[in-house]
Amino acid sequence: MRKSRKALLSTTSALAFGILLVSGAGTGFAGTPVPTETAAGADKSSSLAIAPNVSHFTLDNGLEVVVIPDHRAPIATHMLWYKVGSADEPEGQSGVAHFLEHLMFKGTTANPDGAFSKIVADLGGQENAFTSSDYTAYYQRVAKEHLPLMMELEADRMANLVLTDEVVEPERDVVLEERRSRVESSPQARLREALDAITFVNHPYGSPVIGWQSEIEALNKEAALAFYDRFYTPNNAILVVAGDVDAEEVRKLAEQTYGKLERRADPGPRIRSAEPPLPGERDISLADPRIQQDSLSQTWIVPSANTAAGNEAEALDVLSYIVGGGTTSRLHKALVLDERIALNAGSYYRGGALDDGQLYVYATAAEGIDLDRVEARVTEILQDVAENGVTDEELSKAKHRIVADAVYAQDSQTALARIFGTALTTGQTVNDVQSWPKQIHSVTAEDVAGAARRYLTEPPVTGYLKTVPAEPAGTTAHTPSSESDRS
Repeated sequence: MRKSRKALLSTTSALAFGILLVSGAGTGFAGTPVPTETAAGADKSSSLAIAPNVSHFTLDNGLEVVVIPDHRAPIATHMLWYKVGSADEPEGQSGVAHFLEHLMFKGTTANPDGAFSKIVADLGGQENAFTSSDYTAYYQRVAKEHLPLMMELEADRMANLVLTDEVVEPERDVVLEERRSRVESSPQARLREALDAITFVNHPYGSPVIGWQSEIEALNKEAALAFYDRFYTPNNAILVVAGDVDAEEVRKLAEQTYGKLERRADPGPRIRSAEPPLPGERDISLADPRIQQDSLSQTWIVPSANTAAGNEAEALDVLSYIVGGGTTSRLHKALVLDERIALNAGSYYRGGALDDGQLYVYATAAEGIDLDRVEARVTEILQDVAENGVTDEELSKAKHRIVADAVYAQDSQTALARIFGTALTTGQTVNDVQSWPKQIHSVTAEDVAGAARRYLTEPPVTGYLKTVPAEPAGTTAHTPSSESDRS
């Protein structure tokens, strides 16, 4: 990611195909009353559609275009999404997708030395980019009259990137520093990286988006340009424009800019290595002196919105919300409010993936509470859902809150653009996005219980983050050997 280096987070993590909230704090609006579901209310809610006025078309060169009119302000959000992410990288080149994202700001023959970014800044606009396992995206938010210029500049960048060793090598150092500051210096990030690695032992989702340090160090101009030439082509991209525009206006502008570009490559189908079923339990433990309270993270590989059958993804969304999606969830209520053995507890569902997704559960032990006790209660609560299901009241509240979050998200051009971009780069369709509230309302209590039985009864992959006990007075601190570090 560029500039702020912070993840661009949507308010709509509840969407099965939407953006993952890394914090895992759940999707609810704390303290917001949830209406009781009546028959009339259910009918009205289930008829809601996400961005019903959206248009979707494809240019002759294969570029998909999505237009989301929003005439409340003379602003336009311009997002270009590429159907490529870290899970599509060549073996041994982890991090090249994110590295190329950085290098895309270095310039072209027509707009050298960061001219694109300077133009956006001079116009009072905003810009950034982000890379995930399945997609890479670039966006600008400007006054609507500047949209044609943004499309011209981004189209130029799609076809005419210029890289030299003089700009590539310093940027590699920037990425390495980013890894040190965001991963190596964060115990939570290090545990998450290790947890993913032992969860996906064969699938590329096990490699970090930013890349492994040794492989980042080996990246060069040739690797970046090879990746660019293979994947940065109109027929592998989706343009999403949201704002004070109409479909015909955007179509004309897209044809005048992106439409002039030729297909430079055919990336082919996105086939990744399958993750084999592995018996037994897997866990990893990390101790760090910066940690104040012990915590645990558990994950299960589950279907994503793209790989699920029927409404299983929506059932997992509702299951995750009931189990750990806010202050009224089972985990938070039992562990934090009632028993006071945890400082926080919750769950979230990563359903917006091209391949299988993940269901996460997390908890932090309260002061003086053994983490084993917290873990045992988490297991009991999950087993209870799997064995006894959920109540009608829990189901109704969860569905209403999840759909409400999606409705509120439509107030943001950027959120809507991200929802559609994420969906279309991970195997979903415009209709899947629009009909999602209806699919959520179709979920039954048995659907939720069935998802819990299928997945939560399997052993999770578990990560433990633990404090380092203080050295007794009068002792000398011991520096662990490399062998001890590995253990």
